[in-house]
Amino acid sequence: MTLDIQVGAILIKEWPMQELLAVESDSFAGNWSLVKLLDSFALDRKIRAAGWNFFFMAAEAKAMFFGAIGTVKLREALKRILKKEKQESFNCLEVTGIVAKRFLGVPYVVVSAHSRHVQRSCYVDTTEARRTAQSDSEWARG
Repeated sequence: MTLDIQVGAILIKEWPMQELLAVESDSFAGNWSLVKLLDSFALDRKIRAAGWNFFFMAAEAKAMFFGAIGTVKLREALKRILKKEKQESFNCLEVTGIVAKRFLGVPYVVVSAHSRHVQRSCYVDTTEARRTAQSDSEWARG
């Protein structure tokens, strides 16, 4: 299974609305999936049509690795970003940058991402409310 990780890719945490929106996705890591065939604008349209809201968080998270761009290294960098963002309890992540650079001839890549969040309310819930909602949905799934 090859994952098409590129700028604009959306990672989404498993949640009940994912099935209702008929969003196709591939398993990524843990309870995170990589959305297939949709960019953030198309996903936003689907979410808003269902009466929900899709928020973009301004804070940027970054991870770096040495070497050339490759699927395995991109995947590991995104896992590190997900670990950093776990404390905020957002349910989506958008890849906003994959930049290959060199320093003294040594190649490295910087991966950047922004948190996204899907919820019914038009105001972003507090961190505690997001944690409670996520634990409730995990409990409901079993």
